[in-house]
Amino acid sequence: MPAGKRWVKMNTRRIAVFIVTAALLAVAAPSWSMEKPLWELGIGGGFLLMPDYRGSNKTRAYVLPYPYAVYRGGIFRVQDNILSGRIFKSDRLTLDASVYGAVPVRSSRNDARAGMEDLDPTFELGPALHIKIFEAKDGKCRLTAALPVRAVFSTDFTSVRYEGVVFAPRLNFEKRDVIAHTGLYAGISAGPMFADSGYHSYFYEVEPLYARIGRSVYSPGGGYSGSTMTVGLGKSYRQLLFNTFISADFLHGAVFEDSPLVKRKISWMGGFSITWVFLKSKTMVHDDSLN
Repeated sequence: MPAGKRWVKMNTRRIAVFIVTAALLAVAAPSWSMEKPLWELGIGGGFLLMPDYRGSNKTRAYVLPYPYAVYRGGIFRVQDNILSGRIFKSDRLTLDASVYGAVPVRSSRNDARAGMEDLDPTFELGPALHIKIFEAKDGKCRLTAALPVRAVFSTDFTSVRYEGVVFAPRLNFEKRDVIAHTGLYAGISAGPMFADSGYHSYFYEVEPLYARIGRSVYSPGGGYSGSTMTVGLGKSYRQLLFNTFISADFLHGAVFEDSPLVKRKISWMGGFSITWVFLKSKTMVHDDSLN
């Protein structure tokens, strides 16, 4: 393989893993109504253990250093290293951007996909409505709902292709100081996922060209795409931030569960990160973001 293409493939994987790590570890990052620095800068490292795709029986480990940046502006914000724009905000409602992604898959390293084309990394972008359902008077626990709708694109970073649309509503319960006086934060997120046939086909379709014994032709439709539950823990200590999470995807009843590429009905993933915040703004702002 030419050096240029090899460089693109290596960095494509690193960028994809970075996006997924930031999105998944965000569930363990507390964000409560209080005075916080306008911006923060730091550096950290993360470990991520996840399947090649939801339903795959191949799990891989990723270790990645990353920059840490937070900007708590009124409209444009950077949280979990992702730039977003706050479109609308009230006491209970916030409308902003939602971002997610999936890592690339080399079919030669996945028995279920052997002989098929590789899966390029995907990224998802779209609006998300956040609703504050309940918040305790002492501010130590709250229940919120998130209603994100995201367009899904695949890319090899030389071209971008539209793959479909995803709707992934979530209920999020967050509690601060789970163990009294420790500052330990816990978050639980759960909800179903729905996607169109284009998205499901990208991961689970088997075209006639790739059919063989044990892998019949298959074309999924749109609809229910399983459900997800994630549990996260977080704690800050001086200039350090510690976050960890574990997540399970339940694919029972999903429209693609009969795909020969689905080898497990429950997919697990987990990870942790340590971040050193070495620079903070002296300007403090009131931050009451729901995400």
